[in-house]
Amino acid sequence: MPAGAPGCLYGLAIGDALGMPTQLLPRGEIVARYGVLVDRFHPGPADHPVAAGSAAGSVTDDTEQAVLLAELLLESGGRVDPRELGRRLVAWEESMRARGSLDLLGPSTRRAVAALARGVDPAVAGRDGTTNGAAMRIAPVGIAVAGERLVDRVVETSSATHGTGVALAGAAAVAAAVSAGIDGATVAQTFPIAVEAARRAASRGRWVAAADVGARIRWATELVAGLDPADAAETIHTLVGTSLAAQESVPAAFAVLAVAREDPWLACRLGASVGGDCDTIAAMAGAVAGACHGVDAFPVEARQTVATVNGLDLDDLAAGLWDLRCANSRPPGA
Repeated sequence: MPAGAPGCLYGLAIGDALGMPTQLLPRGEIVARYGVLVDRFHPGPADHPVAAGSAAGSVTDDTEQAVLLAELLLESGGRVDPRELGRRLVAWEESMRARGSLDLLGPSTRRAVAALARGVDPAVAGRDGTTNGAAMRIAPVGIAVAGERLVDRVVETSSATHGTGVALAGAAAVAAAVSAGIDGATVAQTFPIAVEAARRAASRGRWVAAADVGARIRWATELVAGLDPADAAETIHTLVGTSLAAQESVPAAFAVLAVAREDPWLACRLGASVGGDCDTIAAMAGAVAGACHGVDAFPVEARQTVATVNGLDLDDLAAGLWDLRCANSRPPGA
């Protein structure tokens, strides 16, 4: 198994946990509380709207839903039944409520799973999903699938909750960058691959009035060229945007990668520092950086912390997803 498979999952979890206490905060407040860049795992502040009381190193819905999707992929041989995905997302939210968490399903996913529970056709249930919920959890598909069938798998996996072109484009961009990284691409080499995947996926969903994800990835990565991390964080927050809209947060994650390049730990720290939906931005950036650089590019202590605090077995999950990739790459009958 290449080091990029576990690297992707650890990067996702590390970025997510770094961004847990800073999520939903404006950039200025993050700087006031944590400095120009988040330097380590911090507990959720007592006054935080969703992370209050969370231990340092705790992950959020980004990692938990990615793990849920990975487990479903492994159980089903790489295909996802949309109704089963909906059932598991509802069960996950119920478990989060039982744990006293306020970090629950996002608006697009909540609306879609309610429709699925009413018996609405999966092809219709996610027709209004425009946010980054599919992109935040899609990394396991990038590990499990390579080549031309990747966009098809992203659409199959995501449409029941995020069936618009903009949401599918965001998910495809992240999955394609992860898949390319595992195949040996550098971070910079993933950018045009992500742009092309976004272009292909955008035409597979319902059109809504939204900026083009692929074009914004290209623009955002060029916008931050030559900036130091502090200036880049301000630029991403101010111009690229850090909301949960797929056309903001996904390009923001690629802008983070363009600045951090060869330093996955910096990518996670920078992503967690830009404000807004920065746990998701850091998780997506960390997943791609980890796929490109491998698991050993992250500090041992950081990997141990997210695994221990959250009870995660990311190495076994990565191995299973890699086996799926190998099995799905064999010719029929081989």
